[in-house]
Amino acid sequence: MKTLLISLLLASAMLVTLTACKNDDDPSPAHTFVLVHGAWQAPYAWQYVKSQLEQKGQKVVVVELPGHGTDKTPPATVTMDAYRDKVIAAINNQSGNIILVGHSMGGVVVTATAEKIPARIDKLVYIGAFLPASGQSLLALALTDSTSLLGPALVPSADNLTLGIKSENLVPIFIQDGSDAVKKLVVDNYQPEPAIPFTNPVTLTAANFGKVDKYYVHTALDHAVGLPLQKRMVTAAGIKNTYTLNSSHCPFLSMPDQVTTVLMDIAK
Repeated sequence: MKTLLISLLLASAMLVTLTACKNDDDPSPAHTFVLVHGAWQAPYAWQYVKSQLEQKGQKVVVVELPGHGTDKTPPATVTMDAYRDKVIAAINNQSGNIILVGHSMGGVVVTATAEKIPARIDKLVYIGAFLPASGQSLLALALTDSTSLLGPALVPSADNLTLGIKSENLVPIFIQDGSDAVKKLVVDNYQPEPAIPFTNPVTLTAANFGKVDKYYVHTALDHAVGLPLQKRMVTAAGIKNTYTLNSSHCPFLSMPDQVTTVLMDIAK
């Protein structure tokens, strides 16, 4: 009888301990985030958000698009389909469904990706991103943006295969609200952008892209993709789940804590 009583007391104590541990610090369930950078940028742009998400127990994959960062794909061969296929390959290397996040030009990339593999995408997130309708290209959308500072700052290469930006315009366009350190990061990592993908339209269907759960994070002080255009694209796509950050075009650099908080909220 005494042995039985001791066993019951020990079992009760263990149950209380386990419950207390769970209630004290119950971690968020692990998700896999696949992050896609925008034009004139590279994986470096996601470094702070990646670190913060991983500290919260999340898995993070940052895609390096062809012709960006350390990838030396010739610009003459870079297309929107090439971007899309790079993202699909990254997703196919993961198990289970993922949360796919696209910034700026990356919004077109993740849109094309969602059309091809909708069943693999749990949630699709746009951050200050281009969101095309079927048949639209990034260029077609950009030409409707009367508030963007980007157009007048573009410098095409002699062969028209890349587009540059005047150096003095990089900070005002992308990261006017950033610290000196992140402003330097953007300038130091700048590379001319492959031009062909800007003109490539995407084809979307209600059966595929239309069924993916979508979220949009507005960047209210954006000088690259103006807020009025962001709102028009969101309305056209019928997205009801939106957030707004009082940020420049690159909130993952100027306010990574807030971006991480939004992404974790979306993941719930």
